[in-house]
Amino acid sequence: MPYLLLSLAACFWGGNYVVGHILVAQVDPIVLSEARWLLTALLLLGLYFRQVKAQWQAMKAAKYTVFFLALCGQVLFPVTLYIGLQYTSSLNAAIYLSTTPALVLLINKSIFKETISRRNIAGVVLSSLGVVYLVMQGDLLHLNTLKNLNRGDVWTMGSAISWALYCAFLRLKPKQVGGNSFVAVSAAIGALVLLPVLSLYSVAHLPTEMKAYFNSGFMLGLAYLVIFPSWLSYLLWNKGIQAIGATRGEVYSHLIPLSGGVFSVLFLNVPLHSFHLVSALFIAMGIALCSMAPKRKSFALDSCSR
Repeated sequence: MPYLLLSLAACFWGGNYVVGHILVAQVDPIVLSEARWLLTALLLLGLYFRQVKAQWQAMKAAKYTVFFLALCGQVLFPVTLYIGLQYTSSLNAAIYLSTTPALVLLINKSIFKETISRRNIAGVVLSSLGVVYLVMQGDLLHLNTLKNLNRGDVWTMGSAISWALYCAFLRLKPKQVGGNSFVAVSAAIGALVLLPVLSLYSVAHLPTEMKAYFNSGFMLGLAYLVIFPSWLSYLLWNKGIQAIGATRGEVYSHLIPLSGGVFSVLFLNVPLHSFHLVSALFIAMGIALCSMAPKRKSFALDSCSR
């Protein structure tokens, strides 16, 4: 079941890259991020108010941890992503996110002193090879591809770092705090943190963009962002990571560029090439390796307290 939860969450986030790429052509990334988290906070606080109230003391006791996770997952990650999507493709942005398993391994090893099995290392390396193959479009000698990096690529790399921090430090979330209330409070924190930034931005730009908020395409796209990437993805991802651990679970982020590529083909008419299929095979094999349960005598990655 954890593997299904992680797969669904990754696919919803894959859609986030495609929808986000379309919406940032109409609305500034700061405005989009604030609208996304404000609506998500209102929805989730309305649905899970009793759970939030019952678990409020536990969240207050771990307020710095909750704030740090919200800062990484609900503020820095989407804002840097949406800024980057103004200048780079949704597929490129999704691919960069697949560097996070390696970053999570480094964080777990250096900060949490976690023992990393050879199988997990092999799985991340294999999946990363699939990502590299996708970046190089099947031609590993075509180094000119690297010259096409722009500021959008740099911003989306920043979103990958933010996501790696979120996944690695998610283990510090209090056990007494359930997934529903945690995502609801995190969304509220994200909306509040972005308000001062939005206030500064709105003085000069917001009045000229108001028309963009009232077309049906924008509202449908925003509804997708609120329900799937902002609510269900975080909920399913948190449950999956808590069940099997960040090291084994984070490799499922490789499904994001894969699903993002599929959605691009289906909805944006992006042509499908053979290197997409080869890359998908490498990614799938890497995920299979990292999904295997550890041996009894080895350190149990899925027994880490979350």
